[in-house]
Amino acid sequence: MDKIKIALIENNKILSEAIYQGLVDTGYDVARAYDGEDGYNMVLNERPSLILLDILLPKMDGISLAKKLKNDSTLKDVPIIILTMLDQPEPIAEAINIGVKQYLIKSDHKVEDIILMVRESLKN
Repeated sequence: MDKIKIALIENNKILSEAIYQGLVDTGYDVARAYDGEDGYNMVLNERPSLILLDILLPKMDGISLAKKLKNDSTLKDVPIIILTMLDQPEPIAEAINIGVKQYLIKSDHKVEDIILMVRESLKN
């Protein structure tokens, strides 16, 4: 059976490594990018089942990237989970309006919580 592919687009290398390792240990196939442009190209090439996306990214921010993905007919149904430090209402509202599945504040969640949310999102 093929492993489920997850795209992880996070510019914090330490957090990216922790999430990556947790997902791989759980049995997922994980593709990583550290900026929005690379992330977009990676998603186009890899066609993941779910995307974990930071908002504050170099080259293209996560909200712009989410909009591009949701406007692509072949990718619009791929669930996106936002991981960010931004807990102001504006980016949260914008992300929800775009169609992001979940919005997680990094400081409120451990890696185990994130993996659990990935599992739950893939069930629905």
